Amino acid sequence: MLFMENNPIFLCKSLLVLMFILFLCAGHAYRVNMRRAPDDPLKRDFHFSAILLAPITWPLFLFTYTSIFLTRVLVYVIFLILFTIALLAIRKPFLLIWLDKIASRLGNKLLRANTLLIRAFFGTTNKHPQIS
Repeated sequence: MLFMENNPIFLCKSLLVLMFILFLCAGHAYRVNMRRAPDDPLKRDFHFSAILLAPITWPLFLFTYTSIFLTRVLVYVIFLILFTIALLAIRKPFLLIWLDKIASRLGNKLLRANTLLIRAFFGTTNKHPQIS
């Protein structure tokens, strides 16, 4: 039904109008940017030919952003399904025990490194100088 009779012509005309609107928006943004003071932190160094590329690159950006969004949704749904199955199927809390071991090991390494740095800069002035 989309590609019947006059629909392709209407689609092409609509895309041309959209490309022209995007061309005008890019041109307007370029002109506003050029009017900014040289010391303005919002001023950017845009190339003039970027205005000409705006109508051509928008489908690529649209496709890319849509693909990234759909990939994130798919990964999130898969994660939710697998996590729900794992919660229902596995009753033993092995994940919490494993996370506790990892957190303790990482915390001990950080404490050891920070203590070494403190002693290197300030000397051994504390009451408990043993560290291994």
